[in-house]
Amino acid sequence: MNLFKPLRRWNRYRNTRFELTSKTDRELHDMGIARDEISALARAAAKKSIF
Repeated sequence: MNLFKPLRRWNRYRNTRFELTSKTDRELHDMGIARDEISALARAAAKKSIF
């Protein structure tokens, strides 16, 4: 079992959420993302296999 997997998931969640929350509403709209979807998108990104 990989002991670092939960840490990598948390970092991916945190980084994705940070990147998206730093975007303006206009930038998010251009990407087709609503501000209230950011947490769900970050969770989905964190669940994707990293290594």
